[in-house]
Amino acid sequence: MEPLKGISLKICSVSLITLMFALVKLLSDNFSAGQIVFFRSAFSIPVLFLWISLTGDLRDSLKVQSKIAHVWRGFIGTCAIALNFLALGFLPLPEITAIGFATPLFISIFAIFLLGERIGIYRFCALIVDLVGVLIIVNSKLTVFTSDTIDNSIIAGMILTIAAVICASLAHVQIRKMVQTERTSAIIFYFSVTSSLFSLISLSTWVLPSFGEFFTLILVGIIGGIAQIMLTTAYRFAPASLVAPFDYTAMIFALLIGYFVFEELPTSQMIFGTFVVMLAGIFVVIREIKSGQGVSKEKTAKFTPS
Repeated sequence: MEPLKGISLKICSVSLITLMFALVKLLSDNFSAGQIVFFRSAFSIPVLFLWISLTGDLRDSLKVQSKIAHVWRGFIGTCAIALNFLALGFLPLPEITAIGFATPLFISIFAIFLLGERIGIYRFCALIVDLVGVLIIVNSKLTVFTSDTIDNSIIAGMILTIAAVICASLAHVQIRKMVQTERTSAIIFYFSVTSSLFSLISLSTWVLPSFGEFFTLILVGIIGGIAQIMLTTAYRFAPASLVAPFDYTAMIFALLIGYFVFEELPTSQMIFGTFVVMLAGIFVVIREIKSGQGVSKEKTAKFTPS
């Protein structure tokens, strides 16, 4: 284990993903979400293919046990990306990033009903705090208690973003089931393949890009592929519980890009809501670390000869 390398890779991955979203936001006025999803997925395939070729046996790495599982994961994952890309046309980047931090909340909820997982009182309380934080962020845009008029585009953006979070959470739960029988490299690679195919449904809405736009669309896919590789590799060098809190560095990058590129200024209420969500997430991570240490000590005490 090399914790510093794992943390560095995670931060780089998060920064690249935020950069990718910023590029998508620049493209969202001229291209449909389906067309952007296609370039995001299709042009990440060569990057992922090269990575798998260099890091392991290509033939074994891409073997699958359940084709249906990969198709289902591809479908809900494509929905999550498309909804997020659509939302970028309605909401500032920091707000979408902040609401995305609620994904662990929905993962825990779906894991209870779909995987039969149980959560303790501490995690349950953290999830409630997480939900409160999301409601604060949402209300900061809807201004339900301070204004009689609400921008319909903001409502649409909020609905799309929350729907994207729900789909992403379902995808994570599906991946939890798939990793028991499927290789991680196969899950990542075939997601890009199935996502590219599903995005072709929107072919009738596609428009011919200029040279600069075409280059940007390709760049979205390359950046997405590199970010996936860095994210996956990060967990080889450090425990998930250690690198997980660095997801929240996305807000730093989103705020900087939002301010300097899109001239977006977050409200104090949105920042406070984000802080609440981050606090709940970090609390869960700390509890997981302590719980893991406790189990480790218990096993050591149990199996040490007297």
